[in-house]
Amino acid sequence: MNTPFDPEPRRPGLFSRLRASFLTGLVVIAPVGLTIWLIWTVIGWIDGFVWPLVPGAWQPDALVNYWLGNPRFIEANGVRIENPDWIRVNVRGVGVIVFLTFTIFIGWIAKGYIGRSLIRYAESLVERTPVVRSIYSGIKQISETVFAQSERSFEKACLIEYPRRGIWAIGFISTTAKGEVSERAGNGGELLSIFVPTTPNPTSGFLLFFPAEDIIELDMTVEDAAKLVISAGLVYPNGKDPTLPPE
Repeated sequence: MNTPFDPEPRRPGLFSRLRASFLTGLVVIAPVGLTIWLIWTVIGWIDGFVWPLVPGAWQPDALVNYWLGNPRFIEANGVRIENPDWIRVNVRGVGVIVFLTFTIFIGWIAKGYIGRSLIRYAESLVERTPVVRSIYSGIKQISETVFAQSERSFEKACLIEYPRRGIWAIGFISTTAKGEVSERAGNGGELLSIFVPTTPNPTSGFLLFFPAEDIIELDMTVEDAAKLVISAGLVYPNGKDPTLPPE
């Protein structure tokens, strides 16, 4: 209860208000700025990787100057020098378009009979090379897991007691265990493979096999569960009430 003798609350000073506004603006700008910077950096990295592989006659500089009739070299006093009027073209992102077009073209060829035959022949040559064989097989396995089988994804998010009873962890149900793993586990019921991600990097984690009756499936989506893991529990699926399912 306030009395007439209570001192009036101090109003924040100008510096405090400016600092609060700055922090609020930083929260708004930082995600947008970092996203744009990351995309811009990745595009520049792809351009720097692709353009050295493109023949010089197909470079943007050469094409633009060819259309304008501007030669790369000229004769001056009997000496062949570079044309000072040569137009330099640096269009960021064109290398990404070239990369996507080339990748789609290679994928289209690889789906055909001739493409599959060439790939099998090339892989047979690689298999005969000791060092290259190990490197190629590892990279191929990773690529197939990440890209070629991208239609396979985690089915649901779940809760499991890990690493001991009474301690709960978020996991992702991947598949039903089959073969020797299911047979030798000594479990009479269904055995599920669960991926338990680490925080804040969910790409690393542990592969565990749990009986289906020991798993509690969650209503939240896999994406929401991943956000919860990445944020170390700070971002819940429902920001208004974490006890409710996702909106």
